[in-house]
Amino acid sequence: MPLSRAGTLGIDFGTSNSAMAWADAQGTARLIPLEGEALAMPTAVFFNAEDQRTHFGRDAVAQYLAGTEGRLMRSLKSLLGSSLINETTEVNHHTMRFLDVVSTFLAALRERASAELGTAPRQVVMGRPVHFVDDDAVRDAQAQASLQQAAQAAGFDDVSFQLEPIAAALDYERRLNTEALVLVVDIGGGTSDFTVVRLGPQRMQRADRSSDILATTGVHIGGTDFDRQLSLEQVMPLLGYRHRGPQQREVPSRVFFDLATWHLIHWLYLPRAISQAQGLRVNYSDVALHERLMKVLRERHGHHLAHEVEQAKIRCSQTGAPTRIDLGFLEAALHAPLGPADLQEHLGALLARTVDCARHCVQAAGSTPDAIYLTGGSSALRPFQQVLQSAFPAVPLIEGDLFGGVASGLAYTQA
Repeated sequence: MPLSRAGTLGIDFGTSNSAMAWADAQGTARLIPLEGEALAMPTAVFFNAEDQRTHFGRDAVAQYLAGTEGRLMRSLKSLLGSSLINETTEVNHHTMRFLDVVSTFLAALRERASAELGTAPRQVVMGRPVHFVDDDAVRDAQAQASLQQAAQAAGFDDVSFQLEPIAAALDYERRLNTEALVLVVDIGGGTSDFTVVRLGPQRMQRADRSSDILATTGVHIGGTDFDRQLSLEQVMPLLGYRHRGPQQREVPSRVFFDLATWHLIHWLYLPRAISQAQGLRVNYSDVALHERLMKVLRERHGHHLAHEVEQAKIRCSQTGAPTRIDLGFLEAALHAPLGPADLQEHLGALLARTVDCARHCVQAAGSTPDAIYLTGGSSALRPFQQVLQSAFPAVPLIEGDLFGGVASGLAYTQA
C-alpha cells in the first residue's frame, strides 16, 4: 500500500478509549470508523490463546467476557512514565514488553486507517495529557518518548505531539462564529486536563496560536480512578476488604487495591500472588469471603469485575437512578448496589481535586471564561458536571464530541 504525504492522521490514544481522525490537504478532518460504524473503540488488546489471534477494542473485551482462553490488557496508557513500560510480561507462553503491546495496538489503528483511506499514513499527531506524570518532569518526558517509540515501531516515521485539551479546542473552534474565551475540560480515563484559550473564526487562520493559550493545568485523575474507588467501596467488601478477622484486625488490603486497578489486575493471576492471597485465609472470620476472592483470582475474573463496575457507573450516571453491579459470574444472584448517592459520596474527594485543577487554570489565566467545553468520556459523569457547574455557576457547560473531538483537533494541528 502506498505511503501518504497528503494529509495528517490524528490519534487520540486514550486510557479507556481511542479514536482517529484524518485531515486532508485542504484541512478538512473526519473521524475514521474503527469497529463497524463506531468512531471510537476501547483501548483494549486480547491475545487469544486458543487460535493465537490478537483482538482489539470491543472485540477484545467480548472475547474475554465470553470466556475465551487468553490475556486481556487495558489501561495501557497508564503504564507510560512508569518503569513497567519496558518490562516484559507473559503472553500465551511468550514474553512481550508492555511497550510492544502499545505498539501492537497503534499498528492496528494504522492498519484500520490505511484500509479506510486507501493509503498508509506516514505522519501522525499523537495526543498527550498536560501531565503524563504529576510533578515529575523526567518521568513525564520519558512517557512521551515511550509513546513516540511505540508509534514509530507501528509504522509512523513522522511523529509529533499536541496537548489533548488544545486539540479539543481546535476542534470546537470550527463551530464558533464569534470570538470566545473558553475553558476546555478534557476528562479521560487516566487524566484530567484543562486549558483556557481564546478561540474564534479570525484567530483560526493564524499560524502561531501560542498567544491564544492563556493557561493549562492537569491532574492524574480520570475515569479509571473513579472505577477503582467505586470498586473498593461497593465490591471489594464482598471479597473481604475491611473485613475483620479472628483477632479483630482487618484483612491486609493490598490485594483489593490491585484488584480494583485495571493495569495491575493481571499481576494477581501469577502463582506467587495467588499463593499470597491464599495465605490471607487466616485473617478471615468469614471464610466464604476468602473463597470468593480466591475464585476471582484462580478463574481470572478480575477484568470482568472491573468491567461490570464501569458499566454500572455509566448506567447510574446516565439514568440518575440506582442500579446493580452484576457479580452473577461469581455466585448466582450476587450483586452490589450502586446509586447516585454512592457516586456522590465515594467520588467526592476525587471530583473536588479535579475541579480544583480547573479553578487553578482559570486563576492562572486571569479571566473568567465565556463557556466551558467538555470532552473526554468521563466528562459526561453527572456528579462531575454538577461539581464543575457549582464552581463556575454563571458559565454555561457545552458538551462536545466526547470521544472524537480530541482526535479531530489533533488532525487539524498540522493539516
